[in-house]
Amino acid sequence: MSVTTSSDALSLRFASLAREGRRALVTYMTAGHPDPAQSVALMRALEAGGADIIEVGVPFSDPMADGPVIQRSSQVALEHGTGLTQVLDLVREAGLSVPVVLFSYLNPIMAAGQDVLERAAQAGVHGLLLTDLPVGADPVREAWVGAGPLAFVRLVAPTTPADRMREIAHHGRGFVYLISRLGVTGMQHDVASDLPETIARLRGATDLPICVGFGVSTGAQAQAIGRLADGIVVGSAIVKAAEAGVDAAHALTVELRRALDSI
Repeated sequence: MSVTTSSDALSLRFASLAREGRRALVTYMTAGHPDPAQSVALMRALEAGGADIIEVGVPFSDPMADGPVIQRSSQVALEHGTGLTQVLDLVREAGLSVPVVLFSYLNPIMAAGQDVLERAAQAGVHGLLLTDLPVGADPVREAWVGAGPLAFVRLVAPTTPADRMREIAHHGRGFVYLISRLGVTGMQHDVASDLPETIARLRGATDLPICVGFGVSTGAQAQAIGRLADGIVVGSAIVKAAEAGVDAAHALTVELRRALDSI
């Protein structure tokens, strides 16, 4: 079976949004949380609520970049026996029409075998974001991911110098995930005051779409960031809502979608 290069799906989604003058809503959920069956319903609910891209988190035992909400969701998913094979099964079962990006630490990917990227693409995954594989850290593994069928989405921190931003973006595909602030994931009340300058610096370094995450949780924040960036990433707020049920996560997605579309 031939596998289509999946970065096209992300590029086409952002191109469509740009033509419509709309911002991307990227929602995160942890596969296997609150449980495997609800995970499938949750993915479908996020799509129905207006998500343009869904990040599917791969549960990991040591999620060092994540705050307490996502750490807890990862632990719950692991208790349900959700490994990478099960994650891909859930994505396949969901049968989404929007692009899917796997959000993972390196260890689960490397433990899954040399054909894991192809298997992910066949399951309906279009991109891969690795939280602990920065540009230049491991050229062999980076080249392996970069040559595969998934768009290799890269992270940029707010303290990253312009020349380093350029290097990171050069090695990425699909979009650039700009971390709005330093630290771990989690909901915040305010948008970082230096975010406009950071986005402007990143725009000078790449033509890739820029999506901002870490701490986005309300419609007001979505609007404020959406006026500056090409999209927003909402993680902890969606995961926390999902703890109350799929309907709550759907309602939050609808709220965020409306906020972005009102810009």
